[in-house]
Amino acid sequence: MDKSSSQRVVITGLGVVSPLGNDPDSLLKSLHDGASAIGPFSEVPRGVLCTDFGAEARGFTGDISDYGPMDKKLQRTIRKGSKVMCREIEMGVAVAQLALNDARLDSEARDRDRTGVVYGCDYIMSLPDEFATGISKCLNESGEFEFSQWGQTGKPEVNPLWLLKYLPNMPASHIAIYNDLRGPNNSITVREASAGAALSEAYSTLMRGHADALIVGSTGSRIHPLRTLHASLQEKLAANQEDPAVMSRPFDKTRDGSVVGEGAAAMICETLSNAQNRGANILAEVVGYGSSAVGKTADGDFLKQAIVNVLRAALGDVDPKSIGHIHAHGLGTQESDRQEAEAIREVFGDPIDQPPVTTAKGHMGNLGAGGGMVELVASLKSLGGDLFVIKNLSDLDANCPINACVQSGVPAGDSFINVNITPQGQASATRIQSFA
Repeated sequence: MDKSSSQRVVITGLGVVSPLGNDPDSLLKSLHDGASAIGPFSEVPRGVLCTDFGAEARGFTGDISDYGPMDKKLQRTIRKGSKVMCREIEMGVAVAQLALNDARLDSEARDRDRTGVVYGCDYIMSLPDEFATGISKCLNESGEFEFSQWGQTGKPEVNPLWLLKYLPNMPASHIAIYNDLRGPNNSITVREASAGAALSEAYSTLMRGHADALIVGSTGSRIHPLRTLHASLQEKLAANQEDPAVMSRPFDKTRDGSVVGEGAAAMICETLSNAQNRGANILAEVVGYGSSAVGKTADGDFLKQAIVNVLRAALGDVDPKSIGHIHAHGLGTQESDRQEAEAIREVFGDPIDQPPVTTAKGHMGNLGAGGGMVELVASLKSLGGDLFVIKNLSDLDANCPINACVQSGVPAGDSFINVNITPQGQASATRIQSFA
């Protein structure tokens, strides 16, 4: 959807936790330097799954210093609350605090009743450790689990607050509570499409006049003993390589699967009038969005159709040639990349007529629900400068007709469209441009 209105939605602050750095400038520098964050697992056992490598956000430890500058009272509150936050939720809260600080949207600069939170998240899995003690007490002499003993013997060993650590609505809840934000609060859970869907919902909420400012973000981790197991069973993951840096190869002829990762990012979205009234530094403007879900089609190209839908919706009536660049999903699997490339050609024409296309996944894999927002931050920071190239794309697949960015020095332009899609055909896209 592309709306023309006197009410405009702008971005005034950014926060990021990623495998390539925990601030927007570090993230962008790593992308331009061609750095890879893919390495051996430290949080998942090696030698037992089909992959031993992923892109971990190693710079995020969960220490209160990772949340950015804040007063001592808020530090104590968050440190205490971390007892009921898993890693994904901690990352989500941290990037929100970083974005608030970046936007200078402190308690004196915001109306708590008209400031809210819209967050994207995936389903979050409990760590096996939560149940290990209880399960061990229900084993018989042969080491077999006796389910009949669970209610009386095993269950009392489980922390009664364990579920609070894994609910996907908790990032938005914690952020609102810690900062006393009483405006609209929403949680979007559509896997990789969550970030774009959250930003779309935030845009609509601000356009409707239901809030003046929103913290918009997403968080995700596919590096987890059970989550990584699920991915290895349900998806096509890249085969182990002697050099893990070459495992993620979006749109390359030799690509053989995606790589798991983790990360989170957030941005402060405000109405233009609110941002101007408080003298905020305006970074960019949200000008279009699209969301679509397409079920299985006769030809099997349901991913293509979903992406076509959201690209057209995000463009609206704008000339496709005016777009500075496209930040593609670029998952790195044969089918997803092929269908995405064909969707881009259907909307933008042959490669010679397309804006340059890039993706960050060659550098850091699939961050799940957090990936789309991290990618948005990377593209936003690129506006007005050069675009980062697609890492590991040395032989563009003939079945992927895109204007792939494979050389440095390509202008990023003053606008971009970011697109993400789930394996089930849920897609989202957002269009952002430099503020003028």
